[in-house]
Amino acid sequence: MPEAPKPAAAADATVPLIALAVGRSGDKGNSANIGLIARKSEYVPWIRAALTEQIVRDWFAHLGVTKVERFELPGMNAFNFLLHDALGGGGVASLRVDAQGKAYAQMLMDYPIPVPAALAHTLKNARPASQIA
Repeated sequence: MPEAPKPAAAADATVPLIALAVGRSGDKGNSANIGLIARKSEYVPWIRAALTEQIVRDWFAHLGVTKVERFELPGMNAFNFLLHDALGGGGVASLRVDAQGKAYAQMLMDYPIPVPAALAHTLKNARPASQIA
């Protein structure tokens, strides 16, 4: 399998993930599923580099996520993240407000993705790299 393309330039700004992708989420038992589709194929390397399994796990740590698996769908410019133990028991067993994880994709859309300043200037809500959390 060929190596995935890396970002083409240095990242010196950030944009929220929502500027680069759309997403949808839901439940799989006690696990949440987040699907992302890049708005343009050229955004895929930036998303891939920024959203590692560990980063997504850390972003959702407050929900008790124990493991994250990332699956890439290259022909669709898409990613699927499976967040294990994310739903407090899942479905009817959970006492959480969002027991099916329907808002999880939206929560991830705030994540700052490092990109080149030139790209950031073409996208809404660009921020300087010094603001990366």
